[in-house]
Amino acid sequence: MAKKKNAAKAPREMTHRQLSHHKRQQRRQRIIFFSGISIIVVVVLIIIGGWFAGEYLPLHKIVIQVYDAEFDTAYYIDTLVLLGKSQGSGGLAGIGDSAVNRIMSDELLKQEAKKLGISVSEEEAKQFLESVGIPINDAAMNAAIGQLLPDKLKSGYFTTLVPESDNQVYMKAMMVESETVAQLVREKILNGENFTQLAEEYATNTYSKINKGDYGWHPASILIDQVGSNIPLDYAFNADRIAGDVSAPLSDNESYKQMGYWLIRVNERPTEDSANVSAIYLGSEEEVLAVRARLEAGAELGPIADELSQYSTSKEKHGELGLITTSDNITDAYNGYVFSPAAEVGKWSQPVREDVLWTRGGVWVVQVVDKEENRKLTTEDRTTLIENLYSQWTSDISSSASPFMVNNLTDDLQQFAIERASRKL
Repeated sequence: MAKKKNAAKAPREMTHRQLSHHKRQQRRQRIIFFSGISIIVVVVLIIIGGWFAGEYLPLHKIVIQVYDAEFDTAYYIDTLVLLGKSQGSGGLAGIGDSAVNRIMSDELLKQEAKKLGISVSEEEAKQFLESVGIPINDAAMNAAIGQLLPDKLKSGYFTTLVPESDNQVYMKAMMVESETVAQLVREKILNGENFTQLAEEYATNTYSKINKGDYGWHPASILIDQVGSNIPLDYAFNADRIAGDVSAPLSDNESYKQMGYWLIRVNERPTEDSANVSAIYLGSEEEVLAVRARLEAGAELGPIADELSQYSTSKEKHGELGLITTSDNITDAYNGYVFSPAAEVGKWSQPVREDVLWTRGGVWVVQVVDKEENRKLTTEDRTTLIENLYSQWTSDISSSASPFMVNNLTDDLQQFAIERASRKL
């Protein structure tokens, strides 16, 4: 006989109290769950907010502007990395300003070259970077363009502005200290003495000392950079001048020479190593002798020093330099006289030659060796003229752009950029 199956028991119903307790547990679980989710969300938001404020915003802040072009911190960091590769991370702090200037100058060059119809293609920039092993990014591309543009500008634009030939003069010239010396030199030249040998002895301007007064064949646009004065050029390129002409003394009150003469009076010697001194510094021996005669005739030192002295301290102190010691080494020539036992107290010196300090003014002697119209320019001269035009152009565009070139880098942002760049090196 089969056994009877046990009848299924009906689930026991919760009491009102149990049901209330169960619902409270469910509510607590839901509160705990959603609280946990909320905490996680808040933590994530805090992390994202910190990254956004500490990384994203600083990296994307516009820090440099050139006209309408804008560059953010990330671009600045890439430029720091690019420049820092040759110096290492330790040198980044010292090139922060250089990186700013590099960004500005490269962008300005690119914008202004475009106006002249000159540009560097992306392919050319990429090939350049690949040839030097630099990874390609926006900063590297613009830096490459900045490297390639100067040669393109010179060969594609500025070379067209320089003629193949120009009026030229073969000139010999020297500036001497005074008209008396100039007249002496001129007479020696006219009597057949060698110009270059005379220049070795008498020339006071730097370039004539170097080339012994022989400037060779050049157009005026080249000679002006060498001579530094229009006075000899105006003579040499004058239509009335012919080969063989030697100028009369040509006065120049603007050019400088590294020489002069002291006129010194030791007023007293308190000790062997000290002296109370009056002195003025003048441009020629001739001028010193004339001033010395005036002072010995009773003229006042102050007004003369104020008007003529070319040593600033002497001019400011009206010729009275006061007490100096051997440790006050003004120049060897000056101290050599002041502390020489042979220097008479209370008397004005003879002219004391000085070859360290500069003086203004001199007199030119010019010889026209030969002249030729439309003479072909040498490659060197033509290259120099192209370089000069390019340099002047870059200077002009920089001056014009200055109000529109903005650097918004703060010290904090620069430090942030340097730290990030250091990690990439």
